[in-house]
Amino acid sequence: MKRFYVCTAIAYVNDKPHIGHAMDFLYGDVLARYARQQGSPDVTFSIGTDEHGSKIAEKAEEAKQTEKAFVDANVLRWQEFTKLLNISNDRFARTTDKGHEDRAAIIWKKLEADIYKKAYEGWYCVGCEEYKTETIVEDTKGVCPLHNRPYDKLSEENYFFKLSKYNDAIKKAIESDDLQIVPSNRKNEILNLLKEGLDDISISRPIDKISWGIKVPGDPSHVMYVWFEALMNYITIIGYPEQEDFKNLWPADVQVLGKDILRFHAAIWPGMLMGLGLPLPKKLLVHGHVTSSGQKMSKTVGNVIDPVELMKRYGSDAFRYFLLRHISSTDDGDYSPERFEAAYNSELGNELGNAVQRVAVMVKTYQDGVIGNTPESKHDEGAYTSAMSDFRFDKALEVVWEQVRGLNQFIDEEKPWVLAKSEDKDHLREVLAACVSNLLEIAELLTPFLPDTAAKIQAVFKDGIVRPFEGTLFPRLDKKAE
Repeated sequence: MKRFYVCTAIAYVNDKPHIGHAMDFLYGDVLARYARQQGSPDVTFSIGTDEHGSKIAEKAEEAKQTEKAFVDANVLRWQEFTKLLNISNDRFARTTDKGHEDRAAIIWKKLEADIYKKAYEGWYCVGCEEYKTETIVEDTKGVCPLHNRPYDKLSEENYFFKLSKYNDAIKKAIESDDLQIVPSNRKNEILNLLKEGLDDISISRPIDKISWGIKVPGDPSHVMYVWFEALMNYITIIGYPEQEDFKNLWPADVQVLGKDILRFHAAIWPGMLMGLGLPLPKKLLVHGHVTSSGQKMSKTVGNVIDPVELMKRYGSDAFRYFLLRHISSTDDGDYSPERFEAAYNSELGNELGNAVQRVAVMVKTYQDGVIGNTPESKHDEGAYTSAMSDFRFDKALEVVWEQVRGLNQFIDEEKPWVLAKSEDKDHLREVLAACVSNLLEIAELLTPFLPDTAAKIQAVFKDGIVRPFEGTLFPRLDKKAE
């Protein structure tokens, strides 16, 4: 298998991590772990943080810190978050790193044939770090619905990128799946935008309006617009333009992003790459949003889900499982304490955890911990493989859980505790060996999703001997998950 490069949208560090960020990182992690498991000799998985722009400047001022001190402190929080989530990235991009800043300047210079300067007046949302069209401003009555703050009317001279020049080429690439967008409704969404035609985009801000950014090469009175510069991280982190990593890894096999930033990744980013003469990423995996008990998450409503609190309380694998199994990989999904508790107790605890515990105890009790020869699996993994190829992580886990439930049914039908009282010890050994074989296969299938749980199962039944195992993998919750 060839090399594999997966990268996720980098996180803006003006606030603490939320559940949407967990989705980005988790999907990239599953793809990276799965590629390694399939034997890819060179898997590169990049995540990172977006650290420039006016939102950062505002937050730093509120905290009475310099911008650099503010982002340095916040990045630590993000790195702790990804460690808690058990993300297996081997690259971490920071847009304040000198390497990124130097390479961003190189990219700007290489795009100069498509860059021009003009006076501009428009509606700007500080929260989105984005200019809004007159249509959007009218439809939202002058207030950003995401950030509940009025748009600012700005009049300034900015640098612009000739995005309109690449409209037809981008449209052709998406229609032909040279740039594949998953799911198809997101592909249709961006194609509708391209049919209307892309406008040239502002890519700088005057330094007297916002100083926290990378200076425009040759014009220190301007800084690069944060979104334009942030997109560059996908190639700067692998050493664009000169390093061997870049030459070997680009184009990315998969870029993971949320649906709210589709336009940046499926229109602006391809235009930038075309201007650089570079191939487009092969696939964009676009996930939906997570609601909380049927409502959009809001600090005002008080229904914001804290992923760190959930993981510290229930473990990262339980949190990973809920997001990957019970939130659609390609659409919006809903979290509620009741749904989380039901999944934890019923599926992780009663079905998987109890199966491992029952089999381990029976082998220890009836065979002194000796498993014997385990048979080869007879399960067809075609549905699992197909689901993984289609980025349907929820469907892949459904396939695994069919096997988990099938194992529990097999145990109940064969009744090893009855066989242990009979003279048919050979059949007892066959039954328990088959159970162990099944559990080891389940662990293998779970490795990209629940790496800690998979490793624990493999450790219990390693080398034909049952290792000490007490309790259960997922102790039953005594009270409602919060």
